[in-house]
Amino acid sequence: MLSSVAVKTLVNRVCLSWRPAVTGLMSARGYRGEAPEDTKGDLIDIPLPPWEEKTGESIDIKRRRLLYESRKRGMLENCILLSHFAKRYLDTMSETQLRQYDRLINEPTNDWDIYYWATEALPTPEPYEGEIMDMLKEYTKNRDREQRLDAPNLEYLDK
Repeated sequence: MLSSVAVKTLVNRVCLSWRPAVTGLMSARGYRGEAPEDTKGDLIDIPLPPWEEKTGESIDIKRRRLLYESRKRGMLENCILLSHFAKRYLDTMSETQLRQYDRLINEPTNDWDIYYWATEALPTPEPYEGEIMDMLKEYTKNRDREQRLDAPNLEYLDK
């Protein structure tokens, strides 16, 4: 059985003998300097079918679908923002407002666009401007400083 001193000596010798080999494998540039140009050659453009408004849907079914679609987004920021917005306003929206909201959350192919419009980081394109977008922008400002760290529980639906 080796003593603890012998084990430490052996480990130090092995580690020191590996160190130059590992260092030699690293790029001389490391993480310093300019990043190489991104040609975006690795991106694949996947065409999405155009959004179509669902017809023949009852108001109750539309509200339930929009609630689900507000909670299940492609990014957490919108999941939180839209699910809280839906909890607050979905039950009181008129049929016209529901159509606007449906188009707003389902027609754009990039969830970041919706987030940037709601936070007013980018101007909202004309087709999405309207009463619902104004409500969402105001809601996003969170003037009451509510804590919105995750999507609301679904228990409020049982009331």
